[in-house]
Amino acid sequence: MHIADVTMFHAPASGGVRTYLQAKHRVFSRYPELRTSLLVPGAERDSLGDHHTLPSLKLPLGQGYRFPLSRRRWRNALLELCPDLIEAGDPYVTAWAALDAGQRLGVPVVGFYHSDLPRLMGDRFGPLVQRHLERYVVDLYCRFDSIMAPSQAMADRLLCWGLPRVRVQPLGVDLNAFHPDRRDPTLRDRLGLNQQTRLLIFVGRFSREKNIDILLATMARLGKPYHLLLMGPGMPRSVPANVTVIDHCCGTHEVARALASSDAMLHAGTRETFGLIAQEAMASGIPVIGARAGALAENVPLGGGILCQPLDPGAMADATEALFANDITASGRHARRHVERHFDWDNVMEQLLHHYEDLIDPGNETRRRYG
Repeated sequence: MHIADVTMFHAPASGGVRTYLQAKHRVFSRYPELRTSLLVPGAERDSLGDHHTLPSLKLPLGQGYRFPLSRRRWRNALLELCPDLIEAGDPYVTAWAALDAGQRLGVPVVGFYHSDLPRLMGDRFGPLVQRHLERYVVDLYCRFDSIMAPSQAMADRLLCWGLPRVRVQPLGVDLNAFHPDRRDPTLRDRLGLNQQTRLLIFVGRFSREKNIDILLATMARLGKPYHLLLMGPGMPRSVPANVTVIDHCCGTHEVARALASSDAMLHAGTRETFGLIAQEAMASGIPVIGARAGALAENVPLGGGILCQPLDPGAMADATEALFANDITASGRHARRHVERHFDWDNVMEQLLHHYEDLIDPGNETRRRYG
């Protein structure tokens, strides 16, 4: 079986989509009968093994993202790969190219709805733009052989718009990379903090839907002994005294050490379609204080953190104090067990592979080889 992934959501600072694609290649590479190809934007046309890039427009202020312009060029590149199944990971040019190629090759095409485009643009440009984009998404995704969403919250939105065949396909976590054993006992010293400091953390890019302003307002309310480590590109420099900013794109090892060395994650995002960083925090053995919204509402379990009223610094500060008033270490252990049970990449990818088999061979004649 040859699976081709195509997406523009692949840049040095990108998060969940790139992590998902890397995990897919890593897990599927163990199966000799499987081949995975990835087609993404780049500065020029290039191929390195099964990783292929096509020239695309670099977006200003786009944190390294590039936007494909030629639907025909991307369709032809997919035709050259000649896969048995194509998965499109964004709702733009590459999705239409995937549909074109799938029709010519006679192979199934999957649309993975990673990002809630109408809601994100509606937040910026108003309800008229949001409604227009909802119609666009329906027109595009109704053409796929299968539609996948990373959470039930996202699947419910697609179903509400009238789209059929929506499958919840969660992402996963690298349980070895993100582990309590990654704890660095020197982190507080390097941050100039004493060992009694209650260290909170958030990792991500600076964007409106992350609600970084709510995190900063929460920290202003909490004061000492609470301290927030804010990691990611574009983060603000004007912050309360109990906030430390690391303003760059952080690698997996740096993030894993910081998560395991903190006491809890503080997450004010209300537009999360999966909330991968929250799962990575829980895999690292720390609980999550988050907004009761989006995928966080379903993926942060009772006992593995506390959810609070969205966009409310007072409610988030109260939730933080409530978490620390109980056994926060036990909450972290429960969070880790939850991720082990539900979000191990091996299990996630096995479920995905069975779905691919159903699409390619509805009789499931080959499932025994991979199961």
